[in-house]
Amino acid sequence: MTTSRQKILLHLKKTRSASAREIARALKLSAPNVRHHLSVLTSDGRVEMTAVHRREERGRPEKVYSLSQAALGDNLSALAEALLGAAGSTLRMKAVAHLLLDESQFAGQSMNKRLSLLIEKLNEMHYQARWEAGAGGPRVILGRCPYARIIDGHPEICEMDTALLQNTLARDVSLLKKNESVPKGACPFIFQTE
Repeated sequence: MTTSRQKILLHLKKTRSASAREIARALKLSAPNVRHHLSVLTSDGRVEMTAVHRREERGRPEKVYSLSQAALGDNLSALAEALLGAAGSTLRMKAVAHLLLDESQFAGQSMNKRLSLLIEKLNEMHYQARWEAGAGGPRVILGRCPYARIIDGHPEICEMDTALLQNTLARDVSLLKKNESVPKGACPFIFQTE
């Protein structure tokens, strides 16, 4: 990341929100240069446009920017860790799977339609999923694990993922270990339908 972008992020962290003109003035940069950096930071998901203000004088309205929710962070992994720890073995991951994804919308659909709809729903939940045909039946590959920050302490979450697929596809699903080394945050399993 460029120094100018780091300065812009630090400025937004300090001021909470600012227009390109205000950032340019504070950091002694040109407004077009700041707008370019804000565009890149917005496309990266680190900054978001929060408002548009009409200026008193003539000219285009000013966009106001702030750090995105993703850049600000959250405490969800600590909360999930605490809840899973408190629930212990009483938590039924199959029941959690039912709560996460309503499988009734899959009823009466062909397998291809189920798979397409499942992949769409999983990707809305940030799995980066895809499916492929396999000799033993369709396989579902999760590109990333949205629970990566807590999965090491709670491998039962993989049971929830398996139940999620079984519920929606109305077939048994088994876990196969991927052969290649898996990057951090990626799911190490392929889900094979039976």
